[in-house]
Amino acid sequence: MTPIKLVILDRDGTINEDSAEFIKSADEWLPLPGALEAIARLNHAGWHVVVASNQSGLGRGLFEVSDLNDIHTKMHSMLAAAGGRMDAVFYCPHAADDGCHCRKPKPGLFEQISDRYGLDLKNVPVVGDSARDVVAGVAVGCEPHLVLTGKGAAYKGRSLPDTFPPNTMVHADLSAFADFLLDREEKAA
Repeated sequence: MTPIKLVILDRDGTINEDSAEFIKSADEWLPLPGALEAIARLNHAGWHVVVASNQSGLGRGLFEVSDLNDIHTKMHSMLAAAGGRMDAVFYCPHAADDGCHCRKPKPGLFEQISDRYGLDLKNVPVVGDSARDVVAGVAVGCEPHLVLTGKGAAYKGRSLPDTFPPNTMVHADLSAFADFLLDREEKAA
């Protein structure tokens, strides 16, 4: 049996615009240019894509699970219109001071993904716009990728601080990451 090709993405700042005020409704969820098309290109090349996202706005009482469901319904619908799909969304609903194991940079969401898919996540690409996104993935063996969108924009033209794993690869955006991954796969074939 061929092993599943899996990519794990952060949501806010990686797929869609981020906000210091949190994304609290479907109206506030706006995809970054080219992000949905990048996911569709990965899907068409046989990649399964899942999201691992901190959603502390739930724990803070800023929005309800029904609002989060509406946001994800919009994301799935817009992604389908672009010819792609998201296999699953894993999220941590806890506030930062709740002490949970699922809030990135802790690896709990990634352990849930591993359990759900019955996979060792060694070398599975994880893509995010912050150190905590990639640190959480590296804790379970993922290959770290930073996009320079969302919070990652602060690192444009700069060296990454040592809060990032030393082997973190940097891409302009999700589309550039997809180009990299598909090109690497083609060269390996």
